[in-house]
Amino acid sequence: MDKTPEQINEIVTEFAGSVLHSLGFEYEIATQKCSAEEISLMIAGPDSRYIIGDGGSRLDDLQYLLNRIAVMHAQDAPRIRVDCDHYREQLEQRIISTARQKAEQVLSTGRSHTLKPLNAYFRRLVHSALADMPDIATCSEEGDARYKRITISRRA
Repeated sequence: MDKTPEQINEIVTEFAGSVLHSLGFEYEIATQKCSAEEISLMIAGPDSRYIIGDGGSRLDDLQYLLNRIAVMHAQDAPRIRVDCDHYREQLEQRIISTARQKAEQVLSTGRSHTLKPLNAYFRRLVHSALADMPDIATCSEEGDARYKRITISRRA
């Protein structure tokens, strides 16, 4: 039987705490949102820079692991979003801002632009952020790579 979002929230929060505790980090975990679509966890503490890792790599790894655990407990599990001291929130805003700037450049120059490689979460963010621009098309690279580039171009 599939678990409810609240049960999944409890499971992933407990697991995240277990991992962070095992690594010797001081932390607090708070649920910011828990719905059928998304569970959002915020980690805070003096060891934040180590939890975040270079360019958010450890935070990405933890988020990926928690999403895999959630899917083990429910096929249609909510997406797990993990942030630490608002790092991801600020990064998301920078990525969306950059994508919109590049889209404006594409509209003014007519030349396509390819963004740096992004993970699936951030690619989804960019596609969603630019979806409301009727003259802009976005396309992700093909393949199995975890990090892929998005090309922003004029809609034909």
